Amino acid sequence: MSDTDDNDGVIDPGRAQRHAVRATIAQMQQQLQAAKLSFREPPEEPTICCGRGCNGCVWEGYDDALVWWFADAKQELAQLA
Repeated sequence: MSDTDDNDGVIDPGRAQRHAVRATIAQMQQQLQAAKLSFREPPEEPTICCGRGCNGCVWEGYDDALVWWFADAKQELAQLA
């Protein structure tokens, strides 16, 4: 199986989990919206990757930024409780 996403040709080593990640992002955005919180957009997925497994891959940066985004969003929601 290839790591290339059928939709856009981007090489994504985490492709198998990407659909679940997108769904989780959407759920968090819905929670923020329901709480009437104005919160920044999640980081954008990389649009290019060479697929060579580089140290410091664009996907690693994306995943790290996404972890911070989720942590910050959860903190914002927790302040309402």
